[in-house]
Amino acid sequence: MSVDHARTAADRLAVADLANAYADALDRREWQALDEVFTADLAADYNGQYVISGRDAVVAMIRSYLDPCGPTQHLLGNHRVAVDGDRAQLTVKMRVHHIGAGERADRTYECFGWYHAEAARTARGWRLSTWRQEVTAELGTRDVFVGV
Repeated sequence: MSVDHARTAADRLAVADLANAYADALDRREWQALDEVFTADLAADYNGQYVISGRDAVVAMIRSYLDPCGPTQHLLGNHRVAVDGDRAQLTVKMRVHHIGAGERADRTYECFGWYHAEAARTARGWRLSTWRQEVTAELGTRDVFVGV
């Protein structure tokens, strides 16, 4: 394998790992870990419902849903990464399960679809600069989220 092919393979894996790190951070509620996933000037679109600029604002929106929620599991698969120099495109299938907390523990909400992202190579490694969630199906109730 040539040096260029090895670097491209390593870049593809690093970009795919960003999506996995996102899922792990959310499920573990490790919000600071998202600093290693997203650029500070992140542009995000959550299924057209939330279009947000800035990593801190995106993390605050995510926390408004997940902090009062019970356990979650963000399952990702079929990672597709195309690298072009210091930029990359990522598409990954998602299936996300949420369970309510407290008096809502009997409720569940699940969504299916894709995450689409653009990544940039930075001085600190690859980071996602855009993040878009595309929900194609929903099951259960959004009542698992307090105040939504």
